[in-house]
Amino acid sequence: MSNITKDEALNLLKEYNKDEFHLQHGETVGFVMEYFAKKLGYEEEADFWGIVGLLHDLDFEMYPEEHCVKVQEILKEKNIDEKLIRAIASHGYGLTKADIKPEHTMEKVLFAVDELTGLIGAAVLMRPSKSASDFEVKSLKKKFKSTSFAAGCSRETIKDGAEMLGWDLNYLFEQTILAMREYEKAIQS
Repeated sequence: MSNITKDEALNLLKEYNKDEFHLQHGETVGFVMEYFAKKLGYEEEADFWGIVGLLHDLDFEMYPEEHCVKVQEILKEKNIDEKLIRAIASHGYGLTKADIKPEHTMEKVLFAVDELTGLIGAAVLMRPSKSASDFEVKSLKKKFKSTSFAAGCSRETIKDGAEMLGWDLNYLFEQTILAMREYEKAIQS
């Protein structure tokens, strides 16, 4: 479905991002996207969803003011599939100059989980275990309500993403935590 492999996507991410946080975030979102692809019946597209997640912030570190716009340019120059470019750029809907509304379920999931994985990641770092394995929805809801915690994570975007998907926030929270638990297991093995 995509004309770029996961390994090629990871190398491309590393070409444009040097900060360990950005690399980790890309890998986390990529895994979470694959999780949701499988959960929602898009198993055959799981790699594609993962690559979209992996590359979603490709331009953010080097071009923060042109986020979701510059990535389109970069990927077009590399002859990357237009569907992948559109999906990546759509996660900036209403937040960046790229005014591409998420339409496909995958685009809506990316829109919802991008900020949420950041919020969960920040909350998990505060825990003694430093792990999502013992992190619960109840704790996430407290962090979500505390707007001073991980203030850069847009709660509005998370809510909008859940609404786009027709999901209850609790369901989005629960499934994203489960996905991040699976990610932790995968990187530990």
